[in-house]
Amino acid sequence: MSKFTKEKVLKDYSTACLSREASLLGRKEVLAGKAKFGIFGAGKELSQIAAANASKPRDWRAGYYRDQSFVFATESGTIDQFFSQL
Repeated sequence: MSKFTKEKVLKDYSTACLSREASLLGRKEVLAGKAKFGIFGAGKELSQIAAANASKPRDWRAGYYRDQSFVFATESGTIDQFFSQL
């Protein structure tokens, strides 16, 4: 598990904000008919970032369709890839 530093806390906060904004924008795109379908992870940012901080690179985990915050926190996916799947 990583130490809490000012930089780490700010990075996690930034990731949570990015993920929430992605959820809100994605939902608007779906409701406006610009995207066919989307299920978003709004409200699960902190638990997913905490799980990402507790996991190790060698850990195996099954993905969950609302895991966008985990993916952003582990840098295993980008915001561009997130919106490409809409």
